[in-house]
Amino acid sequence: MLSPVSNPRDSSESFCSSPGAIEQVRYGCSLGALASVIAIPGAVPITHCGPGCATKQFHALSGINGYQGGEFHVPSTNLGNQEVIFGGADRLDELIRSTLKVMTADLYVVQSGCIPGLVGDDVASVVSRYQKRGVPIVFAETTGYRGNNFSGHEIIIRAIVDQFAGQGDVPKQQGLVNVWSLLPYQNPFWRGDLSEIKRILQGIGLEVNILFGPASAGVEEWRAIPRAQFNLVLSPWLGLATAAHLEQACGQPFLHVPTIPIGARATSAFLREVVEFAGLDRNRAEAFIAAEEKEHYIYLRDFAAFYAGCTSQYRLPSQAVVVSESAYNLAVATFLIEQLGLNPGPMVISENPPPEHREAIEARYRALGEGAEVAFEQDGFLIHQSIRQADFSGELPIVFGTTWEAALADSIGAPLVEIGYPCTDEVVLSRAYVGYRGALALIERTYTTVVRASTMG
Repeated sequence: MLSPVSNPRDSSESFCSSPGAIEQVRYGCSLGALASVIAIPGAVPITHCGPGCATKQFHALSGINGYQGGEFHVPSTNLGNQEVIFGGADRLDELIRSTLKVMTADLYVVQSGCIPGLVGDDVASVVSRYQKRGVPIVFAETTGYRGNNFSGHEIIIRAIVDQFAGQGDVPKQQGLVNVWSLLPYQNPFWRGDLSEIKRILQGIGLEVNILFGPASAGVEEWRAIPRAQFNLVLSPWLGLATAAHLEQACGQPFLHVPTIPIGARATSAFLREVVEFAGLDRNRAEAFIAAEEKEHYIYLRDFAAFYAGCTSQYRLPSQAVVVSESAYNLAVATFLIEQLGLNPGPMVISENPPPEHREAIEARYRALGEGAEVAFEQDGFLIHQSIRQADFSGELPIVFGTTWEAALADSIGAPLVEIGYPCTDEVVLSRAYVGYRGALALIERTYTTVVRASTMG
């Protein structure tokens, strides 16, 4: 069972922490962004933190979140009382030296946790000595009390870009794009989703630095970041700070698409927007889109036979309740409302997005139609309390959420499809829910859940 956590807010430096204890936590601490490093092929995190911190963060984000697995070989200083009193810089130096002897990597990312942040260890000075010797190593200050793994992810990206990938207005490679989208491991379907995003972008003629996961070429892609023609931010807010920084540092424009596309209509519109922005060959892009749509709609035609013939046999849902982090929440809600025709129910975003992005996110929901509104809440008790108070009269709700929503779904008589952290009733390897192919998988999962709930009920 997951336990509540307390993340004291440092209002001067963090937007992603809770003002106090919360129930049913839905993210890791800033140090948990070590999962983002693990998601880069050829990269190894080195953690400067207390004993067990790294292990707990990774296994929380991976183990109880679709049982994703991953290469968890993370050196750690495992700081104790002596380092709290006398400092742990020497211990970190020893750990880096030992790691370089026994672990081969294309990039090492040193992350500091709460203890060195509190005692004032000069970690940057330790790391800089290795950088001067040509070791591919960077430093990221990911003290857990300053934010969650979303903010830690941005800190790590900035560290790699500034300390490793290089900057400057270097010659640009036409047709090369850097993609900033889903948070690795936090979203249990990130591997399949990023692979699908890369596939469809390649289909319209782009070369893609997807940067994370099995579809990435690893550290080689990170070195190529400054050469890209443009940056693509495919999320409501995560990645925007990175794209703005790269625009300033490398002279790269960026395209921001807040809603990750799910389904033919949204995906085709997304691809055409990218084609227009990047100046790609429209004929090639339209040929790819036509082929994808043809296949997609063949499957939907066959699904329609089930949908039309089973309305009396199964309790087919009419209203969607969505509880998750903002990227999937907006993507899934848009698909369910605009393409499957479900009515909007309560929508709750749980990762505490930066305040400056919330108005734009809310506007995206209002554009979905009457009744489509979103709330921002991290505390599971308050999330469930607000949903139970909603009016479901005349509706058959279905919940898209996390394991935490199981009891809630039962209480309102709704089936549950797990789409976010924590996710303990799904084993996830390469499944995707975005794009053309991912939409079909999401429909399968949704209505399989509905059929099972109907037959068991």
